[in-house]
Amino acid sequence: MKILVTGGAGYIGSTVTGLLKEKGHQALAYDNLSHGRRELLPPGVELVQGELSDRAYLERIFTAAREAHEPFDAVLHFAALIEAGESMQKPEIYFRNNTASTLSLLEAMLACGPRRLVFSSTAAVYGEPEVVPIQEDARLAPTNAYGQSKLLVEQMLTWLHRIHGFEYASLRYFNVAGAAEGAEGVVRGESHEPETHLIPLILDVALGRRASIRMYGDDYPTPDGTCIRDYIHVADLADAHLLALEALAAGAGKKAPLIYNLGNGKGFSVREVIESVRRVTGHPVPAEIHPRRPGDPAVLVASSAKAMGELGWKPRYTNLDEIIRTAWIWHQKRYRA
Repeated sequence: MKILVTGGAGYIGSTVTGLLKEKGHQALAYDNLSHGRRELLPPGVELVQGELSDRAYLERIFTAAREAHEPFDAVLHFAALIEAGESMQKPEIYFRNNTASTLSLLEAMLACGPRRLVFSSTAAVYGEPEVVPIQEDARLAPTNAYGQSKLLVEQMLTWLHRIHGFEYASLRYFNVAGAAEGAEGVVRGESHEPETHLIPLILDVALGRRASIRMYGDDYPTPDGTCIRDYIHVADLADAHLLALEALAAGAGKKAPLIYNLGNGKGFSVREVIESVRRVTGHPVPAEIHPRRPGDPAVLVASSAKAMGELGWKPRYTNLDEIIRTAWIWHQKRYRA
């Protein structure tokens, strides 16, 4: 298949792009490089630098491919802002970048592109879950603007499916972690500027790049008082995206959208993640307790039973120490080089 990958030069997008190439598909990465990096792309994969909001540019890309008798079969959509904490300070930029810009992409697809999409959604659409682990039919009530910006996209997709027959898979996952080496030898790990994600922040402490790690709240209704999250390895996530793409190509999304949670089914608290890093790295990790951040649910753990049953997906990395070990190896190479 020929696939357009938005956000294709990012951490997750480039991992999926590498897997697409490995499986014999043709991928075109579309990225504004605000967070992505060219060097993450596999050799031979073309990068088109552009904004997701540029509907006219996207239409030209789709039209040129069609006129060359090589139309795109689908879009894998990763381009988005992802910081829940920032979204509670600047919600407007999340609705502009994540929701409105995705509408521009969808309009371009309806006008002259493929009508098949795999959407990178989030478990943040659930908010404070009533039952854990979370099932796909759980109440959707985001507690932060990031989750709301993604839920609005899912709601748009529901109507496009109903009215235009638009086929899509929405994959809801939360904390992606670890590093993965592609068949072409490129190793892709998690890195943001500035960094806000828990595992790379703790690894920075172990590496001596930070003095301590901040824990935001120790009074949540959890066994140790800190938030509990589900962590999924980026390689497992990439596998799920290809399985969803193949299911859409086989016609599975014609009657109803494909909605799947993706996680390892286990929840780990902030304290447990810190202890795991201490075990893996052998370094002390000083921790400081700070007030809660607005919009942080106490527990987010997804049930992946539906994805396993319908897509045949099976995560390979279910042990937290193992996930962190892959990240630690990459982290040392990146920041000690």
